Amino acid sequence: MPTTQAPPVSFDDTAVAFASKSDGDLRKMYALFAAMNNNLLVKTGGGLMKTALKWSLPGSKFLIKHSIFEQFCGGETIRECLPVIQELGRYHIGTILDYSVEGEGDEKSFDRTRDEILATIELAHRSEHIPFSVFKVTGVADSSLLEKVQAGQTLTASEKARYERAQARVDAICAQAHRYGVRVFVDAEESWFQATIDDLAYTMMARYNKESAIVWNTYQLYRHDRLEAIRQAHAAAVAGGYFLGGKLVRGAYMEKEARVATQRGYANPINPTKNATDALYDEALRYCVQHAERISLCAGTHNEASSLLLTKLMQEHGLQPDDQRVWFAQLYGMSDNLTYNLANAGYNTAKYVPYGPVEAVMPYLLRRADENTAISGQSSREFLLIQKEMTRRKQK
Repeated sequence: MPTTQAPPVSFDDTAVAFASKSDGDLRKMYALFAAMNNNLLVKTGGGLMKTALKWSLPGSKFLIKHSIFEQFCGGETIRECLPVIQELGRYHIGTILDYSVEGEGDEKSFDRTRDEILATIELAHRSEHIPFSVFKVTGVADSSLLEKVQAGQTLTASEKARYERAQARVDAICAQAHRYGVRVFVDAEESWFQATIDDLAYTMMARYNKESAIVWNTYQLYRHDRLEAIRQAHAAAVAGGYFLGGKLVRGAYMEKEARVATQRGYANPINPTKNATDALYDEALRYCVQHAERISLCAGTHNEASSLLLTKLMQEHGLQPDDQRVWFAQLYGMSDNLTYNLANAGYNTAKYVPYGPVEAVMPYLLRRADENTAISGQSSREFLLIQKEMTRRKQK
């Protein structure tokens, strides 16, 4: 099999990683990630922020918006995100607009979320800098309904009608994505209704992925059964004559999954160790690249070893860095050393850019703060890279 020669990628090149950041930007990031290194400060600060917003304390929204919100979110509305989209585009980095408002659970809120996702698809159609849209099925459907469907429970007439409306919302999103040629991610969620989400995603793929991968499902590789799920989805795509789109992530609900498994008395679906998850993730990358004729892949990861592995797999299998079947993605505000260096080397790279009203996006922001504290070395890694770039600039 022919190999390709791609530019070498160094994730330690801070000059490239922070090329878009001014000295003032770096100082703000330095202070923020220094705070995130403090577990106690993250825990108490999160509670204080929620309280301040709840009681509308003067200046609280302004302070949050111009600190943690500004670091991890693009804005409160699609319009506010436009400068971020343009700035990332300058460095050949795509934007994935992620409406990060958690639904209120009623039909009107589900319709509003559907309309918001349709608006992101409309913008993606008009912008060269937005390669994907994304949505959570629980943004347009009641999670309790999804769970009942997965459990095989009989739905009442009212529940059937609500579920049909949920299916129609999913179809409306995917149909518009297909109409405009915009790829759309279906995000992964909790295991007790993930099979329902999978079924919806595969139904949409069979309908809209005949020419190319428009609808992409998401696989959380901290679940020990997800590589097998990818294999089965691949076989179904081959048999059905459509293309499989797969976004590979490690996972976002580990503690919750373990807790619910214990409460309900079934085996924990999560891998027993982080090493097992890392190994499964890398094996899934290998499988997808080996079957690139049918599978399009997005590596949604902040893991440097997995990202480097994917660049090597692409070379080994003769895939050019800009092959549209392979993408890398990281969250906005994190791992710029991966995103900017990959983009600089010519790889297809994008940032997940969450947006929404500050108050509504708070749960997302608090998860990011917890994640940066909980992931071994994540905050420290970001902090040290910022420190390294500040030192480099002083020595110029």
